[in-house]
Amino acid sequence: MSSLGAHSYGSISQKISGIVLTAGTARWWVISFAACSLLTLVFFGAIGYLFYTGVGIWGLNVPVVWAFDITNYVWWIAIAMSGTFISAVLHLTRQPWGASISRFAEAMTVFALAIAGLFPILHLGRPWFFYWLTPYPNVMALWPQWRSPLVWDFFAILAYLLLSILFWYLGLIPDFATLRDRAPGRGAQITYGLLALGWRGEARHWQRRQSARLLLAGLAVPLVVSVHSVVGLDFAAGNTPGWHSTIFPPFFVAGAMFSGFAMAMTIVVLLRRAFQLGDYITVRHLDNLAKLILAMGLVLAYSYVMELFMAWYSADRYEIYTALNRMRGPYAPVYWSLIFCVVVAPQALWSRRVRHSPWVLFGISILINVGMWLERFMLIVTSEHRDFLPSAWGMFYPTVWDWAILVGSIGFFGWLLLLFVRFVPVISMAEMRELLDHQRGAS
Repeated sequence: MSSLGAHSYGSISQKISGIVLTAGTARWWVISFAACSLLTLVFFGAIGYLFYTGVGIWGLNVPVVWAFDITNYVWWIAIAMSGTFISAVLHLTRQPWGASISRFAEAMTVFALAIAGLFPILHLGRPWFFYWLTPYPNVMALWPQWRSPLVWDFFAILAYLLLSILFWYLGLIPDFATLRDRAPGRGAQITYGLLALGWRGEARHWQRRQSARLLLAGLAVPLVVSVHSVVGLDFAAGNTPGWHSTIFPPFFVAGAMFSGFAMAMTIVVLLRRAFQLGDYITVRHLDNLAKLILAMGLVLAYSYVMELFMAWYSADRYEIYTALNRMRGPYAPVYWSLIFCVVVAPQALWSRRVRHSPWVLFGISILINVGMWLERFMLIVTSEHRDFLPSAWGMFYPTVWDWAILVGSIGFFGWLLLLFVRFVPVISMAEMRELLDHQRGAS
């Protein structure tokens, strides 16, 4: 719970709205925005060159026909899964500590999901025909190949993106009204007034908003599970060694929660420090989020053990070889690096001192996200570069364009987040005022 004892309605609104309206543009924001803008230009420049030249600019080959692009897709969509999930679960269970972190967690979901949706399109080879993934009537009836995972991904991403945007925007409406009423300039008043949709704080407004948020939260929780289960089925539906496993849907869901919680920790530590939000994002918030990361890390470690056990128990020579090749083959450094980042490093979170140290948590969360990207790379590349026939074996080596799109997408994500914290309240003022009422009532 946040330390709001010394605060009032006015001080909460002044502090949070002041970040947007009166704080000005800090030097760190300008420098970070310039760096992320440069990386964003790299990202879209690389995409433009990809459209002009084709996917041959990547290191793709036969047999490794999926590599960085699909790795990036799975990594970004995993990060996107937990933001709305955190907010929805905390909203449904009425957990008070969720008020401080739900806003930027939801923003993280929207931005990461929008970026993730680009990668399957980039991988098509002929991306200008991406609309073929949608079910539209034509002379041959409905076009899509319903057995294609690309169609499953289209519906999963679109449904979750629309729900996440609605859930996020409904939470923003009262705060846009506060910014409208406090904005010093006429332009800002008009802009925030339009975004507030005529919100006046009437009882019927609050009741309808609460009902809609409750409904969307109830839809979000099962949708999160279904979306990343679909991503897991993209792999499990094939007969490639290392992929053809029923454990993949729950394994992918656990991995998504793990990397998403870690990204949320990365952002919360930075925002807490940058805007001096210690009264609103307390050590208890960090502690609770760290416990969630630890719990999901243990589930993921169990999944790794079960994956090795099932390869051995199946007595399938191809599954056994794939498992051994990951540990001892040419990509062994990737495998053991991810084990350190994903399994070993999070064990430090058993310590209460570590869970209460923001910059240690920041370092662990960075390691986790690096490890989860390596995990997706290892899963995809090592299953393809050596499968059934030794005569078809090959290696994958990333090109500068592979790295440009990966690093550029991270820069674009940072660019969107920086715009978000500059023009939108990073913490829900409405929920913090409601939390203040609960604290006063309890005391």
